Amino acid sequence: MTSNAEVVGELMSITAALRRLSRRRTREAVAVPPLPEAQRELLFVVASQPGIGIAAAAQVLDLAGNSVSTLVNQLVDAGLLRREPDPADRRAARLTLTDQARDRITAWRQARAALIGQALDRATPADQAAIAAALPALRRLLEQVRADVAEPAGRQA
Repeated sequence: MTSNAEVVGELMSITAALRRLSRRRTREAVAVPPLPEAQRELLFVVASQPGIGIAAAAQVLDLAGNSVSTLVNQLVDAGLLRREPDPADRRAARLTLTDQARDRITAWRQARAALIGQALDRATPADQAAIAAALPALRRLLEQVRADVAEPAGRQA
């Protein structure tokens, strides 16, 4: 029988290695200067939620608001992000991608899909089904970890 500690170790090792390999190969395939991971993650959040505010983006990324503000400034300066006043609250900002950022994200997604998709296509049907079936459980695990971090141990109901 496999212990939870062994499952955790294997899960973290596999996902970290898959992410590192994917990032490295995607960076090689896309002919643009690489961005730090945190900047890239923020661009993906804005791509999936155009008009998101800085505080909401910080929550999605599990980062401090001032850290996301710094990332926003860097990406605005790089011409990849637009910060526009929120019409409902002029003190708040809404984030949108520039065309350059959209092109970059499209290239990253295509390169990543080619790399991981080709490997997945060569997997056995049973492995393909197992990976697909694991995704909802992994999503729930992520949400549970987020909830646990938001509600420190000992204070949970």
